[in-house]
Amino acid sequence: MNATSIEFRNVSLDFKLSNEGGITSFKEWVIRRVTRKLSYRTMRALDNITFDIPSGATLGVIGHNGAGKSTMLRIAAGILRPSEGVATMRGEIAPIIELGTGFEFELSGRENIFFNGALLGRSWGDMSERVNEIIDFSELGEFIDHPIRTYSTGMIVRLAFAIATTVDPSILLLDEVLSVGDQRFQAKCNRRMRDFQDRGVTTVLVSHSLSAIEKICSSCLWLDHGKVKASGSVDDVTSEYRAWVESQNGNQAMIMARS
Repeated sequence: MNATSIEFRNVSLDFKLSNEGGITSFKEWVIRRVTRKLSYRTMRALDNITFDIPSGATLGVIGHNGAGKSTMLRIAAGILRPSEGVATMRGEIAPIIELGTGFEFELSGRENIFFNGALLGRSWGDMSERVNEIIDFSELGEFIDHPIRTYSTGMIVRLAFAIATTVDPSILLLDEVLSVGDQRFQAKCNRRMRDFQDRGVTTVLVSHSLSAIEKICSSCLWLDHGKVKASGSVDDVTSEYRAWVESQNGNQAMIMARS
């Protein structure tokens, strides 16, 4: 049995961005493409990322907006392929990465349970056995038979969390989902997360909430402009991150005072 569930080795990801900001129609884009008048620039979203996550561990990922956290999670989920390096995942993956991913908004919540389960590789029979547990955990009640286009953001995330965490994943990928809902529901999610830890599920949690990271995670990774700024124990990395945020806020205040 492998000692690690997730391995990133020198993983980088480049996006191609068009320089043609003045294009106003698809026809114009086609003409420029055919005449080779389109130009692009490369943006490096992740830059030479290397880390391991032991089986059963819970890794917290922190950093400012645009640091590459969600991009890293999408590579782990198999949604994106790295431009360089290798990302290895060992086990069945349950991702909750982007609001609405894996849902059909014209279907009801109940129908989406089966639809989303199929995307996760679960059989109809398997989801039939779990559907009541999922509905109970999501607390959607009578809304479960309404189209999810009528749901609030919190309702959608609650349903997504209930589906992903009721299908016995060996790897769970979470992007800013534990901050949605009232405190009681957050506490309920935290209890389920601790249950996963007890069962040895490997988890990656991306969050801006340092308190959530400190409560749940066994290690921490800080990304900054697509690079690993720090990694290690939760206390050490979050303390370093807080000091950095305070220094940035102080520098900003000095700039504003001088202007």
